[in-house]
Amino acid sequence: MSVTAAHGFAAAGVRAGIRRSAKDLAVVRSTVPAVGAAMFTVNQVQAAPVLVSREHLAAAEPQAIVINSGVANAATGERGELDALATAAEAGRLLGLDAEEVLVLSTGVIGALLPLEKVLGGLRHAVPALSDAGGADAAEAILTTDTRSKEAAVSLDGFTVGGMAKGSGMIHPQLATMLAVVTTDYPLDPGEAIGFLRPAVERSFNSISVDGECSTNDAVCLLANGASGVERTPATDAAFSLALGRVCEQLAEQI
Repeated sequence: MSVTAAHGFAAAGVRAGIRRSAKDLAVVRSTVPAVGAAMFTVNQVQAAPVLVSREHLAAAEPQAIVINSGVANAATGERGELDALATAAEAGRLLGLDAEEVLVLSTGVIGALLPLEKVLGGLRHAVPALSDAGGADAAEAILTTDTRSKEAAVSLDGFTVGGMAKGSGMIHPQLATMLAVVTTDYPLDPGEAIGFLRPAVERSFNSISVDGECSTNDAVCLLANGASGVERTPATDAAFSLALGRVCEQLAEQI
């Protein structure tokens, strides 16, 4: 029941030293070629990782996601964007990917600069630790003020959708201070993922509120790699929409 529940995904969560005494850096990747999409906060102030990840999605299909907790890298100007770019570049180097194939997400204190050397050092520990058993560690590493990890998985008709999320405060429709990574071994073509992700997000994450505050870093990302080998039909598309919706709803309810 995790972000690695679907075939062909690996994850890791490590302690990079960003937070005082907790895991604080997670990596999720598809081990076979994937396609993907993401939805981000609509706040007028958007954090550097959001800006960089938008650019990367426009340039390439995402294959991996790096998430740090403790520092949001928000309201950090050009330096923040350079730090987000450097994070993606180092992750790409370690994973054998182009930097544009890596999305970067951050959550934590707003206004503080990202401790880049700690993030890069954490990546050098996390990438060798990637495994299909690493979902729980990754889900723990993205938490901030959360009281527990948030994971979900649904299997239908020979494929699986899994995911993890974080969020406890600054929660309001149009996302909020929350991050979610959803993975599936269902086959999608390039450009299709957003058409499935948007309605699932609208019915789940965009329907919850805790304190009415919208944040700067919110993101929901979907990676789909087709590793299930399922033959795609209109019926399986409908089943995938159902499974994706269920996972997003379960994660939203846990938030």
